[in-house]
Amino acid sequence: MVSLGCPKNLVDSERILGQLRQEGYQMSPDYAGADVVLVNTCGFLDSAKEESLEAIGEAIAENGRVIVTGCMGSEAEAIRARFPGVLAVTGAHQYEQVVEAVHAAAPPFRSPYLDLVPGGAVEITDLKLTPRHYSYLKISEGCNHRCSFCIIPSLRGDLVSRRPDAILREAEKLVAAGTRELLVISQDTSAYGIDIRREPRMWKGQEVVPAMTDLARELGRIAPWVRLHYVYPYPHVDSVIPLMADGLVLPYLDIPFQHASPSVLKRMKRPANDAKVLERIRGWRSVCPDIAIRSTFVVGFPGETEEDFQYLLDWLDEAQLDRVGAFRFEPVEGAAANFLPDPVPEEVKEERYARIMERTAAISAAKLAAKVGRTLPVIIDAVDEEGGATGRSQADAPEIDGEVFLRDAGHLSVGDIVSVEIEDADEHDLYGVPGSK
Repeated sequence: MVSLGCPKNLVDSERILGQLRQEGYQMSPDYAGADVVLVNTCGFLDSAKEESLEAIGEAIAENGRVIVTGCMGSEAEAIRARFPGVLAVTGAHQYEQVVEAVHAAAPPFRSPYLDLVPGGAVEITDLKLTPRHYSYLKISEGCNHRCSFCIIPSLRGDLVSRRPDAILREAEKLVAAGTRELLVISQDTSAYGIDIRREPRMWKGQEVVPAMTDLARELGRIAPWVRLHYVYPYPHVDSVIPLMADGLVLPYLDIPFQHASPSVLKRMKRPANDAKVLERIRGWRSVCPDIAIRSTFVVGFPGETEEDFQYLLDWLDEAQLDRVGAFRFEPVEGAAANFLPDPVPEEVKEERYARIMERTAAISAAKLAAKVGRTLPVIIDAVDEEGGATGRSQADAPEIDGEVFLRDAGHLSVGDIVSVEIEDADEHDLYGVPGSK
């Protein structure tokens, strides 16, 4: 399997492979040994679509028997036009259709003497594509917002929340199997449960309401670390901050602000366009001083003026976000933003992208420098043969944020959570030496 795109796609890949493994299929480490290749595509941006098409082309060239799934599956005609030899094309989180396509391409061997579990849809969570010590936990699918630059609702539909007891049961299984950090993901984590709000479920002898705060509290009682991703700054997010101060949930919020200028946000049709966001951030920090806030921003959105961009830079100076990613606006087929007037020239996008990255790098460097001399909890991701190790602080999500590089750490193991004395820092990473586990 080739899995592209975001962590939500990765969870889909894990579920598909878990079902197939239950039926007796095995994963091949390369194209040559595979009877069929699954390509789980991303279709959010045109550049992501091109990467997906390149992956499909490589799989066709190397193996020839290819099934396509994922977000780009909604463009089946375009995929078949370019690669008429693909065996099947299915959409995002269409697990049963993918499994049926695999059955058709490489029928499973069934024996009444060996198959103890009858056929049927069974939720499998024991096959992971992430390291053993951390796992993505998807709590809902789809999104109710209609941001002008986004086509996610057309790819994945409106919000559909999972039952809280099912989520908590999966979390327990993951932790029992070695997970130390749960990364909660969805299209809109803050909206979790609004579609099933009146359907509380029993868990450990008590009712659990399907709402973000209640779910986060219960997850915090299960896993050592719980990290919240894709959180929109709705008012009820304030109620999660005390859980962070109490140590139940990591002091970390991943909030896709996308911009700060009111006029740009209006054209983006962004939800929760709250003029008091800066005041709320200050309030969060007063309750939980160590809270780390990461976000992403789009530069060069249609109609963005120099005044709009300078407003964003000034806002960042005041917000002092811990981690920031930036993207140049890119038209996506099917997005309403493509038809907005006053497109920003490419050279202006590049210049603004360089400026925002320079500004946020300076903020990051200063915030990390302030951590030198402190002792921080760190989860270990890798240990090398030379006695060094690489880990992450509570402010760092895997693959998207910074890392902590350790010396004199050969006695540690992957998944350990240790106290680390921070000795140095640069723009993105920390350096230190471990204490006790």
